[in-house]
Amino acid sequence: MEELTTQNSTLSTPEYNDDNIRHLDDMEHIRVRSGMYIGRLGDGEQSDDGIYVLLKEVMDNSIDEFKMGAGKKIEVNIEDNLRVSVRDYGRGIPQGKLIEAVSKLNTGGKYDSKAFKKSVGLNGVGIKAVNALSSRFEVASFRDGIVRRATFEKGQLISDVTADTTEENGTYIFFEPDDTLFLNYKFQNQFVETLLRNYTYLNTGLTFLYNGQKILSRHGLEDLLKDNMTSEGLYEIVHLKGEDIEIAFTHTNQYGEEYYSFVNGQHTTQGGTHQSALKEHIARTIKEFYNKNQEFADIRNGIVAAIALDVEEPMFESQTKTKLGSNNMWPAIPQEDKPAGPTINKYVGDFIKTEVDNYLHKNPIVAEIMLQKIQESEKERKAIAGVTKLARERAKKANLHNRKLRDCRFHLNDVRGNKQEETCIFITEGDSASGSITKSRDVNTQAVFSLRGKPLNSYGLTKKVVYENEEFNLLQAALNIEDGMEGLRYNKVIVATDADVDGMHIRLLMITFFLQFFPDLIKKGHVYILQTPLFRVRNRKKGVYETIYCYTDEERIAAIEKLSPNPEITRFKGLGEISPDEFKNFIGEDMRLERVRLRKDDLVKELLEFYMGKNTMERQNFIIDNLVVEEDITKEE
Repeated sequence: MEELTTQNSTLSTPEYNDDNIRHLDDMEHIRVRSGMYIGRLGDGEQSDDGIYVLLKEVMDNSIDEFKMGAGKKIEVNIEDNLRVSVRDYGRGIPQGKLIEAVSKLNTGGKYDSKAFKKSVGLNGVGIKAVNALSSRFEVASFRDGIVRRATFEKGQLISDVTADTTEENGTYIFFEPDDTLFLNYKFQNQFVETLLRNYTYLNTGLTFLYNGQKILSRHGLEDLLKDNMTSEGLYEIVHLKGEDIEIAFTHTNQYGEEYYSFVNGQHTTQGGTHQSALKEHIARTIKEFYNKNQEFADIRNGIVAAIALDVEEPMFESQTKTKLGSNNMWPAIPQEDKPAGPTINKYVGDFIKTEVDNYLHKNPIVAEIMLQKIQESEKERKAIAGVTKLARERAKKANLHNRKLRDCRFHLNDVRGNKQEETCIFITEGDSASGSITKSRDVNTQAVFSLRGKPLNSYGLTKKVVYENEEFNLLQAALNIEDGMEGLRYNKVIVATDADVDGMHIRLLMITFFLQFFPDLIKKGHVYILQTPLFRVRNRKKGVYETIYCYTDEERIAAIEKLSPNPEITRFKGLGEISPDEFKNFIGEDMRLERVRLRKDDLVKELLEFYMGKNTMERQNFIIDNLVVEEDITKEE
């Protein structure tokens, strides 16, 4: 038996010889291992999809030129949501090294800190990834009456021409993402505009012309908070600047904390050492100012704050630069013009200690309003302290994995590697729906939380309800967000309900819960609605069904025309009606998600008061005035 096992093992082992050793050039490596350079590919429906990383990599180079004092205008054009051109008026890429600068890894001008002191792009990778992952890529450098222009296809040089020019100095980049990699992609205007606005907040004096639209900021991080706040500030925004640092903050009546952080113009959406320093020292400074025994959580409850830091040679946790990992303001090794630098924590702490303390002494009205907010938060926390303790104990004792939560292997320590960005949790209602998703899901990264009936309407209630209500308490524990978004266990929180009136009502109640107590969960793009097909249209041909799933009436009509004559049409009224085998098609790689968004003019308090408050008659009139009667499709067929 042992001999047989050995023979079988030998037979099943693939050959390994010189032919297996393969060398990839720089462009090939990027295309084969794109995730190392830009994260996920995606189709542009999510703000972290790869096409926006490509755009950002191009923009970073132009922004670095502005930061070095070269060029105050950048033109960005996106044609048909597919093709991008960026023209800056900086110094232009040195022409002798133009080809290497856009096609050879570890080649760039930012290794020399004299040329780019506080750049976000340090590793000579970004623009090469754009080149390699584009079906067509063009670069032109305009310098002192000469232009050198090169064209590439999928990273391979096609043409290289030098000529005289009358154009101003600067760099022009054109790229069209490779649609064999970025399947069915489209640039979404809201994501592009947010990216450009973030650049202007951090670079006052810079103007973008985006498809002819002018975008600029005159007040930096103060403008950022004003444009993103969905609750009124309790006092005027505190806006403070120093060398290499800028902060802005205020308090609102919303629950939780909301932060925006940047390093060298890069939006660090996952925070890092600078954001942690901001949170720690702003609470410590305020506590010391009042000289009261206040909890940091009470001081920060309702705060909306932003920090922008300029750092020499920042270290990020990945090529996509969404989280700052280093803790040094500049290289730890002493340089000619300065000693070894301070830590980021100390640098931020010293600035906040001095400037925020001075501001509060000079602005007693703001200090008084802030104290009232802190005392209100403290009073509420103490009022629910007993309930909170019992609720925590109940959540710990509850067997979440069997009762409400079917967790994924990633959180059961059964999956290797960093898959946090791929994790999601489906919030669904009823045994049949949760059963279908549970049987169909990817157990490695997808979890399921099952609601029991409709959740409570939490509008107007205090946070005490989060701990008193079993559904909310266990959901909060499953998400691990009681102490803030840093502990969030899943990158996407997906509300998955039936496409009927009851399902819509459950969606609304869940969104109300998040808006009421965890608004940052929505603002930071973690909450989604699962789109499942309304119809299945199929026709048997040669003994095999040809099937088309339709998410809209328009798709249904098109499917009927394609599969005629006499196609079989099924209307899915609930998730439980879809078999697990079919459900796999809807929560896999092609899963359709609609992100829950908050716009600048969506004031949460007023929004919830109208749709979830006690103004029954006013809301009823609104529904009547906006009623859309759905046609009876069965008659049509």
